[in-house]
Amino acid sequence: MEKISGFSLVRNGVKFDYPFLESLRSLLPLVDELVLNVGVGEDDTLLRCQELARTEGQGKIKIFESVWPLNDPEKKKAGIILSEQTNLALDQCENDWCFYLQADEVLHEEDQSVIRRSVDLAHALGLEAVVFHYRHFYGSFNVIQDSRSAYRREMRILRKSSGARSVGDAQSFRKPESTPGGDTKLQALLSPARIFHYGWVRTPEAMLEKTLFMDGLYHGGVDSAPGKGATKPHTGDNYRYKRFWGLYPYSETHPKVMATRIREKGWNWDLRASPFVFTAKDIGKVLLDGVERVTGIRPFEFKNYRIKERLD
Repeated sequence: MEKISGFSLVRNGVKFDYPFLESLRSLLPLVDELVLNVGVGEDDTLLRCQELARTEGQGKIKIFESVWPLNDPEKKKAGIILSEQTNLALDQCENDWCFYLQADEVLHEEDQSVIRRSVDLAHALGLEAVVFHYRHFYGSFNVIQDSRSAYRREMRILRKSSGARSVGDAQSFRKPESTPGGDTKLQALLSPARIFHYGWVRTPEAMLEKTLFMDGLYHGGVDSAPGKGATKPHTGDNYRYKRFWGLYPYSETHPKVMATRIREKGWNWDLRASPFVFTAKDIGKVLLDGVERVTGIRPFEFKNYRIKERLD
């Protein structure tokens, strides 16, 4: 069995209501070490991570702090700060196989064995990455977004020796442009394992605060935190939960580490009771989603990897 380093980053995880502790708990059983980059912020995220390391970390969690360059206008574009901070954590991983989870991504305990088999098979085949299927939740824990508006797969395990780096806003990884042969995409195995993504499931107040802050990372300018500049997100009212094309009720299980958060959630959003929002731009999505449902192929899908093998 190949050794695996886990790595992640979080800043103001409490303030923005990230399930960062649940994410770390779901990753711990699968890794031999867990490198955690905690950005200096305004809440007790660091203390909570240190407590997790002390009580549940099994000696695996290695925490370091970083100061995000939030006053550098050149860095506050396209989410570049996020990939830079991700690479700081990747650089400290000791093993060749590295498992990345963002602070709003959680693994299901039922997938642990298939994830281990996926890594071992990828290693045996000389591949460079493992790609996962995504479940994107929206507005509530019983609503899922399943359309081309949400990426259906992404790479979350990679070989450090591939030279790959986190790019853009840290959604994925690419090899340097100078890679021999010119192919920056990693050769990957597609695993049946799932990533449960809860980035759009938090209290509406936390959703607004998080959206304002992220706007600052993508569009630069002043600090977008409430009271320090913008009061309306660059993306308009997207932080308000709406019923739109591609949302469906979800009745399957969640990872067990999410049980307390789901039970104690402090808001309610009813999909069926919300008015349906539909624009002319959605017509193309409906047509292309129909093609995918019939053929299993997602036309014009952007991918940071090349699938070379599948584990069924």
